[in-house]
Amino acid sequence: MANHASAIKRHRQSLKAQARNKATKTRIKNAVKAVRLALEQNDMEQAQARLVQATAILDKAAGKKVIHWGCAARKVSRLTTAVNKLKA
Repeated sequence: MANHASAIKRHRQSLKAQARNKATKTRIKNAVKAVRLALEQNDMEQAQARLVQATAILDKAAGKKVIHWGCAARKVSRLTTAVNKLKA
């Protein structure tokens, strides 16, 4: 453990950020899982509604630098493609 006050404070801050990031990443996983579950059940309306929610969660996480913006864009793109395939 660090001895300097600034290092101790920085450690405290990093633990708080770690907890926030973990919660956000869990929300992302659950949102993506919900879209995939709706796709497996061939529920078009549910899939579209979940896709909108997942997109918002992913965009917010990317905006706060929890995940890379390219990762968020890729996930949104792949989920959108899967939902559109179900439409067709």
